[in-house]
Amino acid sequence: MSLDVPTAMINAAELGEIDDAAFVAVVRDSLPYAWQVVSAAVGDLVVEPRAEYAEHAVPPPYEAARGQLLRALASDSIRGALERHFGVRLAFQNCCTTRAYKSEAVGGASYREFTSPRAQVLNQTPELRDC
Repeated sequence: MSLDVPTAMINAAELGEIDDAAFVAVVRDSLPYAWQVVSAAVGDLVVEPRAEYAEHAVPPPYEAARGQLLRALASDSIRGALERHFGVRLAFQNCCTTRAYKSEAVGGASYREFTSPRAQVLNQTPELRDC
């Protein structure tokens, strides 16, 4: 199980849609390392307002942290909720390189390059093969 969902939210989901803010709170509480990575990247965008993106490229400190980051960024619903909450587009390579892009930078040269198959291939090094 990747999220620790309160029974009340499960019951609400069975009846229909759930509140995005409540879902984001579950993500924050369930995946604290992933939340920290995304928050740090978004915070860097605030510090550097002229930047198109901010990057977090530190390998996770332990296996459970890596799992949190992978779950958060591989799940369309979790990733989408994070993107809506922070107002960014998240891009991800390997287990440790996460970028938060400003909306206006999505589709630009930097975004296209980072999310390209070429960039993914060039980012494969022996030390990152099983990161």
